[in-house]
Amino acid sequence: MPARAHASRVDVGTLLGLGLAAVGVVGGLLLEGGQLRDITQYTAAVIVLGGTMGAVLISTPFRTTTAAARRLAAVFFERSQAIETVVETVMHYAVKARKNGLVSLEQDAAGVQDPFLQKALTLAVDGTDIQEIRQMLELHIANAEHQAESEARVFEAAGGFAPTIGIIGAVLGLIQVMKNLSDIDKVGHGIAVSFVATVYGVALANILLLPAANKIKARARDDARVKEVIIEGVVAIVEGLNPKLIRSKLEAFLPPPPAPPGKA
Repeated sequence: MPARAHASRVDVGTLLGLGLAAVGVVGGLLLEGGQLRDITQYTAAVIVLGGTMGAVLISTPFRTTTAAARRLAAVFFERSQAIETVVETVMHYAVKARKNGLVSLEQDAAGVQDPFLQKALTLAVDGTDIQEIRQMLELHIANAEHQAESEARVFEAAGGFAPTIGIIGAVLGLIQVMKNLSDIDKVGHGIAVSFVATVYGVALANILLLPAANKIKARARDDARVKEVIIEGVVAIVEGLNPKLIRSKLEAFLPPPPAPPGKA
């Protein structure tokens, strides 16, 4: 059961969440007697998007910002392997090492497409000390989590800037309203339009940016969990543990089974 490359799949939760949020906001507007054109102001969008992006670029190193932009794909697509699949993959190598010796995994390691698992198996086959294997792989996990945290903070920063930029857009709109105080019809319309920027800023922050930061952190935690399974499995293989014991050890990482109906 050789390891395969992570297959990307659409994150249904993200799409469903965005859809529900859009329906809730637009539906509420329509139920209140408003119209869709009331909140479709391209000038407000330019102010909020441009201002937010500019503030992020000023506050965050450019390399981190571009990395965060690439990480946004992780919000809409999931690439993490299921822990159950990883356990079975590690058990495949454990059984083979038990039968044919640890060196028999050398050829398998070269063909593993998961970089972390390949590195773990290569270290094991090369005869690296168990403590060294664990330290090197745990350092890899720590660095990956730190990188994900840094990129998530970019979206958190953007989520903090967007509502404020929206207020700036509203003030700019009110300035234009003040120029037409002699025409009460224009004043009423202008005040309504000026607050669209605030709506854009608050909605962008709370529907996309801050949730995206949380999703990135959740993805990083899931990925770290999978890598912990690999570490424990490979270390157990190097220690020469019985595959049955290895399975029992790795199954501790699996989520608990659902409770039977009628029981808490």
